[in-house]
Amino acid sequence: MMLRESVTESFARVIHGLTVGHLTDHVIQRSKRMILDTLGVGFLGTSTDVFHKASEYSKIYSSNVSSSVWGRPDLRLPPPYAAFVNGVAIHSMDFDDTWHPATHPSGAVLPVLMALTEALPSSQKFSGLDLLLAFNVGIEVQGQLMHFSKEASDIPKRFHPPSVVGTLGSAAAASKFLGLSTAKCQDALAIAVSHAGAPMANAATQTKPLHIGNAARHGMESAFLAMLGLQGNKQVLDMQTGFGAFYANYSPQILPNLDSHTWLLDQQDVAFKRFPAHLATHWVADAAASVRKHLVTDRALLPTDRIERIVLRVPDVQYVNRPFPDSEHEARHSFQYVACATLLDGGITIPSFHKCQIARPQVRELLGKVELEHPRDNLPSFNTLYCEISVTLSDGATFTECTETFYGHWRKPLSKEDLRGKFRANASSMLSYDIVERLIEIVENLEDLEDCSMLTTLLKGPSPPTEVKVCLSRNHVFLNNSVTLI
Repeated sequence: MMLRESVTESFARVIHGLTVGHLTDHVIQRSKRMILDTLGVGFLGTSTDVFHKASEYSKIYSSNVSSSVWGRPDLRLPPPYAAFVNGVAIHSMDFDDTWHPATHPSGAVLPVLMALTEALPSSQKFSGLDLLLAFNVGIEVQGQLMHFSKEASDIPKRFHPPSVVGTLGSAAAASKFLGLSTAKCQDALAIAVSHAGAPMANAATQTKPLHIGNAARHGMESAFLAMLGLQGNKQVLDMQTGFGAFYANYSPQILPNLDSHTWLLDQQDVAFKRFPAHLATHWVADAAASVRKHLVTDRALLPTDRIERIVLRVPDVQYVNRPFPDSEHEARHSFQYVACATLLDGGITIPSFHKCQIARPQVRELLGKVELEHPRDNLPSFNTLYCEISVTLSDGATFTECTETFYGHWRKPLSKEDLRGKFRANASSMLSYDIVERLIEIVENLEDLEDCSMLTTLLKGPSPPTEVKVCLSRNHVFLNNSVTLI
């Protein structure tokens, strides 16, 4: 009698069995947008303090095989740590893509594949289609796992989703790229479950970006260990004490046969952020900008002294309810701050989260006037939530605006040109104009790329300057573009 296939076996079967022939045009186009956006926020993230700390820590590790840290041509690390550092950079400003059910899908997967592309022998040439397939396998595994629980559909309360499903997505993508057998794919998933999980208590801190970096690193390590023969529980995705430990009401299902496979990304697109903060604050920013038009004419300043009360009607999401944020990470996770900064400035930009902006007296004054209300119909889901904002003035006049969908949400996606614009703005912080434009061209035509080494070469950034000494009068020396007296 044939034994019934387990859920874990079905995942391994799909990971091993999917081919480039299964990719649809829709999935290819959507995933190329995700890759371009992820690379851009990764480059920008290399300017952050948390990236600096993670990269300094990772320098203690070395091996005979190494991969690049994006935009840092002078820094190479063992592949798992290159994936870790690049993953941290991607999430360091909370600027990366967001999916439904709620997670940041790309940041745990793309750094793994870029690191492996460089680390594997040059005789193993990977095409753009190979990259797109492995990337989408990693995204698909995350999406399928989140559909096994109602809890996963909502904005998280217990575990940060990228640390859970992202770790398994990373393991799946690495297993696909490394060509692991079905049995070893199954073991990689089991090993990854033991690496998974990070609590939401560390949201709005410097530790939260580590969740993405660790998901990338641990997924790659899981695939490497499985490749070496390390085994895990063959039923890990079937069990409440396995992957089910992370989600309430966990009800896993066997995946369909490959001949009837459909991609979740075909059905559900991602959201791309216009500014670096928690996705729920994007509804708040749009609603606040609409109300501001009633309060400010032309280029006049917001009459803060005339504002008596600001009411935000938002879902009950405790970790984004921060009345008086003190750090950039808290401000990125504050309904209140994003509303007040938008009312004051007319919009949110990258510098909006600098310490000097958060500490402005006008901001602190407005924060003291904000109240949150949680309407029963405003559920904590990125697919259905809305924000209504009411501003009441000292003369009793009240202005109310509501945003149900913001520009960048999957229902109102960024245009191709605006997504390119975001990438250019982010990547130009580290790369020359020519490299930025070349990266856009390569990613937008990724399915035609014969060798991904062309992509990874560009990701390194410009070559570090050579040391040149030029003797000048009065014993000045130019060394690496700095001036020193000798």
